[in-house]
Amino acid sequence: MASHGKKYREVKTKIDTGKKYSLDEAITTVIATHYAKFDESVDVAMVMGLDPRKADQNVRGSVVLPHGTGRTQRVLVIAKGEKAREAEEAGADYIGAEDAIERIQSGWLEFDKVVSTPDMMSMVGRIGKILGPRGMMPNAKTGTITFEVARAVRDIKAGKVDFRVDRGGVIHAPLGRVSFGQDKIRENFMAFADAVLRLKPATSKGAYVRGVALSTTMGPGVKVDPAEVRGSAA
Repeated sequence: MASHGKKYREVKTKIDTGKKYSLDEAITTVIATHYAKFDESVDVAMVMGLDPRKADQNVRGSVVLPHGTGRTQRVLVIAKGEKAREAEEAGADYIGAEDAIERIQSGWLEFDKVVSTPDMMSMVGRIGKILGPRGMMPNAKTGTITFEVARAVRDIKAGKVDFRVDRGGVIHAPLGRVSFGQDKIRENFMAFADAVLRLKPATSKGAYVRGVALSTTMGPGVKVDPAEVRGSAA
C-alpha cells in the first residue's frame, strides 16, 4: 500500500487523532486543513452498531440535503408514456425504455442515477449485474422505483443522497464541498444524521452510532464525538 504524501502527513500533525471533536470543531478543522487545489468533497463516515449480515439491520435510505452535494447528477429515467413526459418536464437528462436497456447492455453508462417506474423493473432486472455493482440499481427504499418520477428527478437534482450500511458496518455519505463553509456543512450533516437515526432497527442493541468521522477527498479523518449525533446512545 502506497504511503501518503508530504502534504497529507503535514496536515495530519495538526489533527489530534486521539480526540473526539465537537461537530463544529471537526468541521472547522476539516475545512482549515484541506490542501488540494480543487474544491474537495467533505464526507462523513458513521460506524454503526449493526450487523449488516442480518436483513433487519441492513439499514438503507436516502435524504435530500438542504444545500445539496455540490455535484450535478445526471439522471436516467426508465419509463414510458405519460411518466416519460413527466420525467422530461422535471429535468431528467435521459429518458428511455427498451432502447435505454439496450444501450446500457452495449456499454453506455453516462449517467449517475437511475429512476424506474415499477412496471419497467422486470426489464431493468436484465441490467442488474451492470447497475448493481455501481450503486445505480433502482430501489424502492431510496425512492428510485416509483411512479412519482417527477418528484424523484427533482429530489436527485436538489441533492438527494442515497446511503446504506456496508459490510463493515459503516455508512458513508458526501456532505458537500469545502467551499460550502461551516454552516452549510453543519446543516447537511444534521439532515443526514437525522435520516440515519430515523431508520434505527428495533433489533439494534447498544449504541446505534458508535463512531463518526469527517474528512475531505484528500485529507485524513477527524473524529466527531458520537454524542453530537442526536439520539445516539454513545
